[in-house]
Amino acid sequence: MRLQLALNVPDLSAAIDFYSRMFAAEPAKVRPGYANFVIEQPPLKLVLFENAEASHLNHLGVESESPEEMELAASRLTGDPLLSQKRSDVDCCHSRQDKFWLTGPDRLPWEWYRVLEPTSDAR
Repeated sequence: MRLQLALNVPDLSAAIDFYSRMFAAEPAKVRPGYANFVIEQPPLKLVLFENAEASHLNHLGVESESPEEMELAASRLTGDPLLSQKRSDVDCCHSRQDKFWLTGPDRLPWEWYRVLEPTSDAR
């Protein structure tokens, strides 16, 4: 399991350069208007969305590595009024995923997901 931080950035190239240096890591995936980093230490999935108009935080998330992790989390949260969507086998962030969304009491959006099939990592 790793924490996900999804940010809106005004300049994707500048953000990729900055976060590459900050975490000593190259992006795992770069697409028009999108990039993500899979950082081992600290365990973090950093996702960048190019969007100059939005606030900096896009959403927070938790990436699960197994269906069992997803089921345990979903069972803990089923019935919670903050659980807003549960979706299976969806295309998102250039991969196929199972996921559910929650909105915390502080109104921060949280995505809990598992990648089923990544798309090509060609840059």
